[in-house]
Amino acid sequence: MKALRVTAIVSICSLGLAFVLKAQEGPLGTGTDTVAKPRKAPDTTEPDQPKIPSKYGKDKEIPTNIPVFRSDAITVSVDVAVLDNKNHFIPKIPKDKFRIMEDNVPQQVTGYSIGEAPMTITMVIEFSNLYQNFYSQTWFQTLNAAYGFVQTLKPDDYVAVVAYDIRPEILSDFSIDRQKTYEAMQRLRIAGFSEANLYDALVDTAQRMQDIEGRKAIVLISSGVDTFSKLTFDKTRRSIQDAGVPIYALGLMQAIRIVAEPHMGPEQEMKFLQADNQMRTFAKESGGMSFFPRFYGEFPEIFRAIADSMRNQYVLTYSPTNQARDGKLRKIKVELVNPDNNEPLRVVDEKGKPIKYQIIAKTGYTAPREVE
Repeated sequence: MKALRVTAIVSICSLGLAFVLKAQEGPLGTGTDTVAKPRKAPDTTEPDQPKIPSKYGKDKEIPTNIPVFRSDAITVSVDVAVLDNKNHFIPKIPKDKFRIMEDNVPQQVTGYSIGEAPMTITMVIEFSNLYQNFYSQTWFQTLNAAYGFVQTLKPDDYVAVVAYDIRPEILSDFSIDRQKTYEAMQRLRIAGFSEANLYDALVDTAQRMQDIEGRKAIVLISSGVDTFSKLTFDKTRRSIQDAGVPIYALGLMQAIRIVAEPHMGPEQEMKFLQADNQMRTFAKESGGMSFFPRFYGEFPEIFRAIADSMRNQYVLTYSPTNQARDGKLRKIKVELVNPDNNEPLRVVDEKGKPIKYQIIAKTGYTAPREVE
């Protein structure tokens, strides 16, 4: 009997230790390394094939009467959403009302289209012991935001889930199967590390998504705080601009911070102000939007604004007047103007009253480099 008690105690202790170790692991990945990251194409060249003979050798000049074609002209595509003061999409704006400035030089818009399209979304969710302790207010807010957004998606929208603490972990790859998405988020229960490397997670996801075609975006659910990412803030900004993936940022802990503000020191207040500014910067410079809800009731309106901004867009294309392949950052500004007088366009509603509007578009791109 005594031996049985000892065995039972050892078993219980072992189970308890196993639970603690498991709890510290956090949302581990499943081993899938995808989320549309481009993979190297297999080598399909066939060696030992005879070369095709050419009558123009190295020492022979090519005749001048042979036409030469170049297909390396730089073209830039800009997704633009025009929203009113209630974040509703403003439709039916003609092509000639748009003006694109690149480094303060007007550009000629050559391509124009508009329509509603499915979305390809990666949800990047902060989930660490820094703030998302089990059953804490931020833990509840994180899960409410994540599950609430998924419920607003349409059947043909693709979504992937990435959680990050000390590193990003792919919980589920792109899928229209919502059951897979919910199963992935079921693992967001007990956080692992007390770190939140926002920069590394954001850049890793944006670079994986940069070659995806169609309407794509990152929905970032985060406090905005970064602990010790390998990347700096400036390098993160540049990488996000290069990737060209809009970021829709949802800042956590707004109401909690207001309550705790009288008890915060100057250093803590500055940390959270910087976190909000980082979220705003990433969203604005990537062509997305940022939101900082204080109440759960604000979530549905936020999710609707994201859908309106993404599904209904004007796609503008132009060939820059500056065709230099110098690898430099080019600044973009999209404006609505009256072509008759070059004044800012006045938009009115059905009753003729003026409407305040905002233009959502990326603020720049990096020119390609010359291939040597």
